[in-house]
Amino acid sequence: MSMMKWEPFKLLEDFPLLPFTPFRSFDFAVDVYEEKGNVIAEMNLPGLKLEDISVTFQNGSLKVAAKREEEKERKEKDFFSKEIKRGSFERVIALPTNIKVDKTEAHYLNGVLKIVMPMVEPPKVETVKVTVH
Repeated sequence: MSMMKWEPFKLLEDFPLLPFTPFRSFDFAVDVYEEKGNVIAEMNLPGLKLEDISVTFQNGSLKVAAKREEEKERKEKDFFSKEIKRGSFERVIALPTNIKVDKTEAHYLNGVLKIVMPMVEPPKVETVKVTVH
């Protein structure tokens, strides 16, 4: 099979009615799980610099935003494939429970962002007997 030169807008020429969604190729996948009283979110973000990642909370949701800068395209490069996506993205994840935002920790190591969010302990349910008259 012979390789073809990369032409970024060729698909749009072939399918002009295809909706343009510039961020559809980023990997937005995130694992969210509970472990030892914490909600943990893990997201693969290879090739990003620590300073380009933002983690915030808003209205019971976790928001991860980042940007991967576009390398200035040089004319001497003739790409056969160009699949590494560039630009900005964000992912908002609804949290399954209340968390202690001020105790949250985030670590970025080897392209993996891991956010550890301690859960708020639910109030103790006490049983109260009501006398029926």
